[in-house]
Amino acid sequence: MSESSPTYTLVSSYRVFGGWLRKVKHASSTTSTDMTFSVFLPPAARLTEVPVLYYLSGLTCTDDNFCQKAALAFAAASKRGVAVVVPDTSPRGHESIEGEDDSYDFGTGAGFYVDATQQPWAKNYNMYSYVTSELPKFVNDAFPATSKTLKSITGHSMGGHGALTIALREGPEAYTSVSAFAPICNPTQVPWGKKAFEGYLGSVEAGAEHDATLLMKKANKMVFPTILIDQGAADNFLVGEVNQLTPAAFVDACKAAGQPLRYREHDGFDHSYFFISSYVEDHVNFHADALYDKLASAGKVAPAPPAPSAPATSVDIESIPEEFRATQGKQIECKAAVAWGPKKPLVTETITVDPPKAGEVRVKVVANALCHTDIYTLEGHDPEGLFPCVLGHEAGSIVESVGPGVTSVKPGDHVVPCYTPQCSRPECIFCISPKTNLCPTIRGTQGSGMMPDGTSRLSCKGKPLYHFMGCSTFSEYAVIAEISVAKINKAMPLEKASLFGCGVATGLGAAWNTVKVEAGQSVAVFGLGAVGLSVVQACKISGASMIIGVDLNPDKFKLAAKFGCTHFVNPADHDKPVQQVIAGELTKWGCDATFDCTGNVNVMRSALECAHRGWGQSCVIGVAAAGKEIATRPFQLVTGRRWCGTAFGGWKSRAQVPALIERSLKGEIPVDDYVTHVFDGVDKTNDAVDALHSGNCLRAVVRY
Repeated sequence: MSESSPTYTLVSSYRVFGGWLRKVKHASSTTSTDMTFSVFLPPAARLTEVPVLYYLSGLTCTDDNFCQKAALAFAAASKRGVAVVVPDTSPRGHESIEGEDDSYDFGTGAGFYVDATQQPWAKNYNMYSYVTSELPKFVNDAFPATSKTLKSITGHSMGGHGALTIALREGPEAYTSVSAFAPICNPTQVPWGKKAFEGYLGSVEAGAEHDATLLMKKANKMVFPTILIDQGAADNFLVGEVNQLTPAAFVDACKAAGQPLRYREHDGFDHSYFFISSYVEDHVNFHADALYDKLASAGKVAPAPPAPSAPATSVDIESIPEEFRATQGKQIECKAAVAWGPKKPLVTETITVDPPKAGEVRVKVVANALCHTDIYTLEGHDPEGLFPCVLGHEAGSIVESVGPGVTSVKPGDHVVPCYTPQCSRPECIFCISPKTNLCPTIRGTQGSGMMPDGTSRLSCKGKPLYHFMGCSTFSEYAVIAEISVAKINKAMPLEKASLFGCGVATGLGAAWNTVKVEAGQSVAVFGLGAVGLSVVQACKISGASMIIGVDLNPDKFKLAAKFGCTHFVNPADHDKPVQQVIAGELTKWGCDATFDCTGNVNVMRSALECAHRGWGQSCVIGVAAAGKEIATRPFQLVTGRRWCGTAFGGWKSRAQVPALIERSLKGEIPVDDYVTHVFDGVDKTNDAVDALHSGNCLRAVVRY
């Protein structure tokens, strides 16, 4: 942002709570004056679009009053990823109007958020149109990170009147939520309102369309899910000589109309900014919850966690499926396949699974698909592998119980545990960025085999067991962080749902999210296991014209052709490096995209070196053994090839796995052919491991 521009002047800029508070002056066509406002941009605005909360100030105020005296609003807005816009209370700087500065409650600083119809006020005093139309458009144009569709509104005193009337007139399509501090609730019945309406509109009666109480009576129905109003019980404009605020009238109107209202009266508080600053964080969190819930309902983000002050979730025992009622809050003993050490067979044991703690979910695992990552760890190749542990991370399960504060799932919900969490907190730059899915919120404890509080929920024979990838689904029950479970449609069989916990989702996302394969492109897929075939499937759906499958086992080619492969290469059939077969014989310059699904660093090099000269991309999906490094000649990269990698296919787990499930239910992503082996019972997990080693198994699913 520069000091000035053709459309606005930056008056001041301050760093605050990780974001920026900008004061801006611009020419307004609505008021025929220069208007000044302040905007707080949270850290999240550097990376993504953020919703906007408008704050309307009271009589005599400018934007400075709120920005300097209620700055805790910006602390909350920074944490929740919400921009805050604070306009002035009237036009200023125009040709002087007689009587404009004679009193504090009319004229300068007292625009009352109406469009004046009477002279000499009509030219400049059009605060309603400025706040609802010109200002939002200007904010969106000047600060592109602010949402055009997600905004809420609040205010104090006259500004509370403005917030309520604007929200009720414009509706929830324009404003997601509304709140107020000590608002003038029934202005047609009090001196402040009568004076303003007579002066600006010509009569008190003309102010009926700007009276929150009358607007609620006119609506006679619920307009917003709830409205929040805070009022100081010692407010001199409530209990003084004249009751200018009359909140009881609005409370009664809401009750009669069926409009939910949270009206809170606070002993000892007056009308000042001491009162506002005491509760402003509550209001920001109220609006942030509503705004991000609206985003979540549109499927664009996972539901945001509650604000830190949110109370623990209470669960009605009658709403819990009967099979889970007896175990609520208690330890569960169940069977699990325990890995006591690397390179040792799994042992079926009876383990103890503790109840979930705050922010955790305990699930009943119904089906678990074995992934090569489980075996990779069991065989001692994983540098982060910890023993004894319960492996498993690709499962379909049912929520048995939830810990305090859990709101996104409840007992009985069907979920897919996801080893890549999604906290969805706006302060998480990874969750708000469209560039990645690598939320680090619990990475430290997950990598050390623990739950987020640094302890385990699993034990066997009196010894604690390590968790694995935040999931540990080689067990009939598991405890998982709420931010690691994706709630899915119950219509999806859990045996099939399990595939979206890792392998299939990873391959699909590698093609769609990481590389973004386009119609008509050529691709080569190295390794035709479940992950490789899901890459093939995704490339076919994207319209790739040439899909080359590369594998040392020609028995896989028939099924790969069904998934979409058009050509095949067995490196053992050639006396030259496979990259020279693909870039030189099958194609002239190489493939637009190549994928390594093997975890072999030599194959990774081959995949890169048969990517198209000038623009080819090569995506590493397979996980290499501990200590392995990749290599190529730098010239391969200088000549335009790009090496990239993907984890869980780039999917933001809680928001996007449910959408994949829906696509599968519609037949867009068939998955039946991935399940080649099915076993029943935890004690059959070693048999599933053997099947995965056999070379003719894509996914072995163990049903519990």
